[in-house]
Amino acid sequence: MHSEISMVATGIGRRIKALRQAKGLTQKEFSDSLGIVQGFLSSIERGKKSPSDTLLIALCHYYGINKEWLTTGRGEMVRLPERAGGAPTGGTPLLKAVPADFPTAIPPEAIQEVVALPDVPPGCYALVCYGDFMAPTIHDGDLVIFRPHGELGHGVIVLVTNRWGEAILRRYRVKEGEVYLSPDNAAYTPFRPDPETRILGTVVQVWRKVKL
Repeated sequence: MHSEISMVATGIGRRIKALRQAKGLTQKEFSDSLGIVQGFLSSIERGKKSPSDTLLIALCHYYGINKEWLTTGRGEMVRLPERAGGAPTGGTPLLKAVPADFPTAIPPEAIQEVVALPDVPPGCYALVCYGDFMAPTIHDGDLVIFRPHGELGHGVIVLVTNRWGEAILRRYRVKEGEVYLSPDNAAYTPFRPDPETRILGTVVQVWRKVKL
């Protein structure tokens, strides 16, 4: 059993090394882009350690890699584009950005890829978090799974639009009958939603981008 695991790790490690070399990146540059230390990447490439599921998702997301090729060696290294007009099915759609008419209209070009994650309720979407507004709960680079128009309640993390129409993460809070949208990071201040603020969904899962 141990030898089988080692062979799998070695195969994935060789393909990760091939990907890095195909991109013309050093181990330091490649590991920095993924949020891991160079020594851990070196161990993966040599088959001494196995990459986590989160790291594999990050590889596929950031470099447009075919997950089947990465995990099994079958198929092409680079993910093939979606057929025109055909929305991906199966798994959780990872959005490049939240479309203006979400969730009424989601054009195919708004979807980065479809990710396979365990225990995700049907009808959910994924989005990469940027910034430290929700730290330490959600970090920059984490994968956030949210359900459109989920049930609101005090303390729930929601995806909302700010005054510029951008999608941001905040915690839904009610104080003395007034609604506030609060960051978890104390360096930033909460704000009250205005009439243009849209609550796009509620967060159901967070997949951490971990530095090892």
